[in-house]
Amino acid sequence: MKIIIIEDEIPALKKLEHHILKYDQSINIVARLSSIEQSVAWLKDSNNTFDIAFMDIQLTDGLSFDIFNHITIDKPIIFTTAFDQYAIDAFKVNSIDYLLKPINFTDVSKAITKYKKTSSFASDDTIKTAYQSIEKKKYKDRFLVKLGNHIHSIKAVDIALSYAEGRTVFIQTTNNKKFIVDYTLEEISRLLEPKDFYRVNRSYIVNLNNIINVVIYSNSRLKLNINTPTDKDIIVSRERVKDFKLWLEGDDTAW
Repeated sequence: MKIIIIEDEIPALKKLEHHILKYDQSINIVARLSSIEQSVAWLKDSNNTFDIAFMDIQLTDGLSFDIFNHITIDKPIIFTTAFDQYAIDAFKVNSIDYLLKPINFTDVSKAITKYKKTSSFASDDTIKTAYQSIEKKKYKDRFLVKLGNHIHSIKAVDIALSYAEGRTVFIQTTNNKKFIVDYTLEEISRLLEPKDFYRVNRSYIVNLNNIINVVIYSNSRLKLNINTPTDKDIIVSRERVKDFKLWLEGDDTAW
């Protein structure tokens, strides 16, 4: 079996690859692609073949659905994403499964087994299964954090922001205490309630209640003034400004 993985987050890519090979060591991962542009170029090359694709939905240069605007894909797709609002779009193309991050071995195992058993890609049962997994999606109410040799439990509602410095990820509380956590920033963004928390750029996740106001910044970006002090300005990256504004308005299409 030949598999391609389209994923722009290195940690997520490594975890997915680990789960796939744990399922079957004989599987050949023939390509690891990280953008729409790179994926389209690879898929257009007639010398490249595969049996199934694991495809992250949100990539650095847009949504992976854009790939289908450039090329017809007649192979089954397993979509992976931290967000549940793309399920309908996923099943408009030849998707056989829709996995919500963080993805574990059981998710991957069931998806590949489904591929082996089914000959029709977008059956009613597939859609039903996807929506059942979405309905089970739960967000964390508490996080365990480390302070020296001590472990504390922090309520999600008390998190003012979360940010990354290199490979270290911190949670900063509303009373300005900082703790190291054993999660990547991507994992934290999936585990926090999306109507209350938003990842404004690659380094920061902010709590809606921690924002004082928003200032128009250079290059069509936005700068956040927040209640808790930070060493760096918190800037909403240009590609996230539109969805950020929707999020501020309480529009659930932003998450």
